Amino acid sequence: MPKTEEILVPDLGDFDKVEVTEVLVEVDQNITSNENIITVETDKASIDVPSDKTGKIHSVKVKVGDYIKKGSLILTIETEAKSSADNKKSKVNKASKDKATSNQATDLLVLGAGPGGYTAAFRAADLGMNVTLVERWPVLGGVCLNVGCIPSKALLHAASVIDQAEAMKEHGINFSNPKIETKKLMLWKENIISKLNTGLSDLANQRKVNLVHGFGVFESSNRILIDNKKSIDFEKCIIAVGSDSASLPGAPNDERILNSTTALNLTKIPKKLLVIGGGIIGLEMACVYHSLGSSITVVELTDGLIPGADRDLVSTYTKYIRDRYQNIFLNTKVSKIQSVKSGIKVTFEGQNSPKTELYDNVLVSIGRKSNGNNIGLENTGILYDKNGIIAVDKQMRTNVPHIFAVGDLTGDPMLAHKATHQAKVAAEVASGARSAFDARVIPSVAYTDPEIAWVGLTEIEAKEKNINYDKSKFPWAASGRSLAISRDEGFTKLLFNKDSGKVIGGGIIGPYAGDLISEIALAIEMDSDAADIGMTIHPHPTLSETVAFAAEAHEGILTDLYIPKK
Repeated sequence: MPKTEEILVPDLGDFDKVEVTEVLVEVDQNITSNENIITVETDKASIDVPSDKTGKIHSVKVKVGDYIKKGSLILTIETEAKSSADNKKSKVNKASKDKATSNQATDLLVLGAGPGGYTAAFRAADLGMNVTLVERWPVLGGVCLNVGCIPSKALLHAASVIDQAEAMKEHGINFSNPKIETKKLMLWKENIISKLNTGLSDLANQRKVNLVHGFGVFESSNRILIDNKKSIDFEKCIIAVGSDSASLPGAPNDERILNSTTALNLTKIPKKLLVIGGGIIGLEMACVYHSLGSSITVVELTDGLIPGADRDLVSTYTKYIRDRYQNIFLNTKVSKIQSVKSGIKVTFEGQNSPKTELYDNVLVSIGRKSNGNNIGLENTGILYDKNGIIAVDKQMRTNVPHIFAVGDLTGDPMLAHKATHQAKVAAEVASGARSAFDARVIPSVAYTDPEIAWVGLTEIEAKEKNINYDKSKFPWAASGRSLAISRDEGFTKLLFNKDSGKVIGGGIIGPYAGDLISEIALAIEMDSDAADIGMTIHPHPTLSETVAFAAEAHEGILTDLYIPKK
């Protein structure tokens, strides 16, 4: 005999109310348990809500545009009532089944759903594996998508628009001073993230990847425990748990002290901002806040900004920002940070720095640390160091053959594009295919203003390794395109092996350097020499032709500058 039952909104995590964006069923339709019935939109992603019952829909109680919460009535459904004997038999069978399958099982478990994790999961699924993807956050994408690469680039774009409008005053085009509405700015940024979150969820669903949200810790080399509640057994595993911002020892717990995550959530633009750490992330956020109206001070422990990049690139960048930022303190240590009512009081140790200074906010950006120490690696037999870095081979295998590691866990450089390439290799090897991570070079980019990008061998490394090299540089002051956009401070540099003539490295500083560097990376991968680049016709006028001009300068055939023959 039919029985009418209610289907209610389940627990959706941290979201109080969500909007119904799609109703997937209708009255008199037969549905089964776990079939999606509505789609809701949170501030992070779209979520499909499944039915927890099987039967025929009697009535639908929600419509598109409604706001619902946990416990709200979605629809009523007619189910077949069971006899007491059937119920008793069902309970016995269920108990037997639960006992037999106390743990879920999967061919491949991927731990972490950042760029490395979701790439590995999707590639493995495409290769026919049964894949379970475990993610601690309620949405996919990891740090990069949610609180890193993507939102920071959105804010950097906003900063660039402000700066370009200001710069055009010198050329006869005047705009009124910008009015910063931080709520709208943050909503725009979150909408970008939400679209990408939704896209990843759709891709996971299309590939039938089993998504599990929760914090995973290894119980053994073949089992993982999720939120201390349920276990998943796996035959193979790819670890892709990434990294988090390193904290400054002794810093007080004060919301005015920011990290790379909280700095992206603008509620108020500080008048005075101190950036501790002159690396890429800190300088990118300094660029954003400066354009939005903050007075910026940067403090760096070493003798130069962006350690690892060639000094000619960094010196050009430093010269550009010195007149824009209030202070840049090099060879300087922050010895003490205090929370006071009027701000954050900072004590410095450095020859050219003040003893103390007061700031509205302080951004701590002193690097990143692997999450490898937080996931129970000690229970697996995997070899890892005190910093949570896991040793892997070219197939991305750890010393435990059925477990792989990719991304930040494998050490520097901690970059999303390295993680995605490693992830594909790991997935292919796990599926039984022949594959190896054999990239010659990995590009690095600081999306500052101006952008700085480099790839392959740097001059610093060449000198340390006693490598015999030639250098060719083309100044953007001789580029028609750079002059047309009033940005002639940059240059393009190529390094060549003196014996073979092959391209072994390069660096670019200027707008869109991050886009341009790929040509040099490809040239190195393809074992190109100067003639290969110079004889490739580049469109004119473009910034990309500066790469060709640098190659022509090395060949001695450049006509856009007069370079006397040696």
